[in-house]
Parts: sequence; C-alpha cells; structure tokens
Amino acid sequence: MEKRKWYSLIDKVWRIDNLEKATAMVVKNAGAAGVDRQSTEDFLANKEMHLQEISRKLREKRYEPQPVRTVEIPKDNGKSRILGIPSVRDRVVQQSLRNVLEPIFETKFKDCSYGFRPNRNCHQAIAKVDEYIKAGNLWAVKVDIENFFDSINHEMLIDQVAEEVSDGSILKLIRAFLTSGTMKEGEFFEKTEGTPQGGVISPLLANIFLHPFDEALVQQNFNLVRYADDSILLCSSEEEADRAITATLSVLAKLKLKANLSKTRKVQLADLEGTEFLGFLITAIYKFPRTKAVNKFKEKVRSKTRRTAPVSLKELIANLNPVIRGYGNYFKVGNSYKTFERLDQWIRMRLRCFIEKRKSYNANYRLRNKMFEANGLISLLSLLKPTPCNGATTSESRMR
Repeated sequence: MEKRKWYSLIDKVWRIDNLEKATAMVVKNAGAAGVDRQSTEDFLANKEMHLQEISRKLREKRYEPQPVRTVEIPKDNGKSRILGIPSVRDRVVQQSLRNVLEPIFETKFKDCSYGFRPNRNCHQAIAKVDEYIKAGNLWAVKVDIENFFDSINHEMLIDQVAEEVSDGSILKLIRAFLTSGTMKEGEFFEKTEGTPQGGVISPLLANIFLHPFDEALVQQNFNLVRYADDSILLCSSEEEADRAITATLSVLAKLKLKANLSKTRKVQLADLEGTEFLGFLITAIYKFPRTKAVNKFKEKVRSKTRRTAPVSLKELIANLNPVIRGYGNYFKVGNSYKTFERLDQWIRMRLRCFIEKRKSYNANYRLRNKMFEANGLISLLSLLKPTPCNGATTSESRMR
C-alpha cells in the first residue's frame, strides 16, 4: 500500500483561528523580545493587525523570518549555552506551523521518545528506565550527542519532513526558519546547519531528525529511552552494552552527528557510582537528585534569600516557595527523603540568617520551624508521597 503524504497544509498555518491559538500559547510561555525588541505585550496591543499581516504574507508566500537574537546562558561546567530568541511574530508563526505538523509526526514517533511531546514528560521517561532496570537490565549506556542542536543537517532534516509532507510552501517555510541566521551585538551570522535552541519549532524538528535514531535502535531490540538529545540504553549484560555503543555510534554517523566519547560510556548500575539521566543519579536500586541539580537548586535559594533583600519575611517566603515546589515536584519520584530533609534544614537556616540580619526579633526568642510554617513556607518533605522508597536509607547517605 502506498504511503499517504500531506500535500496541502499551508492554508492551515495561515488561518486566523490557528494564528490566534498560536498567539495565546506564545504569550503564555512569555519569553524575551527578539531582534526587533517587540515584547509580547507590544504584539498584543495590535494583535489583530499583526495576525492579518502575517496571514496575508503567508498566503502570498512572502513571509520572511527575522534573524534570531542570541544570548549566552552559563552552564555548570563554566561554558555557556547559546540560546536563540526569535521575534514574537516568528514565534507565533512557528507555533502555528507546529500545531499543524505535530499531529502528523506524532503518529510515527516511537514510544521510546519522551521529550517535548504531547502528554509525555521526564517522569514517564524515568519510570521507563526503572521498568527496564527491574527487568534485570543492570548495564546502562549513556549517550551524549556533541553540539546536537547546532549540528542538525538542514538537507537531511528537510528530507525527513518531506517523507510525510509534500507541501512545498511548508518545506520552504521550515527552510526559511532554519537559515534565517542569528544576530549578536548587531552583527549578522549566517546559519548553514543547526536549529536554534529557543525556537518554538526546534523541539519538534529535533524529534523528527532523531526519529531514525530511535527507529534503528528499537529495530535492533535495544531498550532505549530518549528525552530530546538525552538518551540512555538499558542492557542485560556488558556484551549487550558494548553492542549498544557500537550501534549508537553507527546510527549517529549516518545522521552526520558525533557522540561525545568522554560522556558516552557504559556503566554497571550495580555500582554505587551509577549514571546520570535527566537530573537524577540512577543506580540499580536507588535514584537521587544528582549533585549538580542540588547545587543549582541551592544557588536559586541563595539568590532568593539574600540577607540584604528589601522584603519582609512573608514576601521572601512567597518568592521562595515556587522554587521549592518546582524542585520538589520534579525530584519527589526519586529516593529523595534524606536529600529533602537536609535541604529543608538548610533553607530554614538561610531564613534564620535573614531574620537575624534584620535584628527584628527578640534575641531570647527561638526561631522555631512552626514560625516559618505560619509565614507560609512549604517544605520539600511535605511534597513527598509516603511510599517505602522515600524512607531514609543508609545507602542514600553514602551516595550523597
């Protein structure tokens, strides 16, 4: 049976109702302004005019994306990640395009892929890793793709989109976004490969590009779990892990991608060293927040609890709670009881230092935990569900 292709889709991209929906999604995600310095608020002030203009230019095949504004985001290793920020109007068009393309490609994506897909998340990926480990797969191959988003081959990506979509206007629009270039400090840089991190359409394009990777490894019966460019293969033996590494390198080479060989390696999960995946340190029995994740959380707490902050205790706690809730809700699926307990104590210590600096309390008055609760402070431990795996363990103490 001949495979069906989608021949006419551009009319769905420039439809006003789709552009309206895309605008609402872009505004909800907020984000900084692009090279034109237009904010989402500015765009909304004349939304109808902007959407009519976008729709008209798409219909007339005259829409031209603006260059992406680049900013550097510091990483834990001292290096920086380049984030590309499209203009608001380009984000709206990309979201409208994604609304049309995503349902088409979702029908072909593999179950092993969890990143930036509808109704899929990190916790499901971690649960799948747990499932494979409990089935006796105690060897892990952690895959690190070198400069993935900057290394995506444009022609190969367009070819992969064209396997499902034959609408030349759609393919031309995608190519226009890929080659729109970047602006840094007023200087234009041409882009001949890669897709900018920060673009609305980039996660979908990344999943499309890595679909052959998923397909090849699943066909070879490897237990793959992938979240965007972060992948792990769970194997039943060291020999299988060696085969997994060989197969991974072969598939990446066909996609003109390179593995970071210093980070792509096999690990025996029975060892306490374990392996890192999606912020967790995973062993055969336990999974904990990795040290980098703990340090990053503590740095966020420090920034919110500076002793010189010009706010009241209640205001400081209100600003701090979203940070605590976000970290706790993410890592509560792990064996995090002891880690959360120590972090709760450390947070309260930071708050006591904040109060003492103000000298706004009776020196003979003990700053009890209930006082912080009365001011609205949530604790990490309160976010844990009472399950056996969250109990205190000596193994976790050794790991931390």
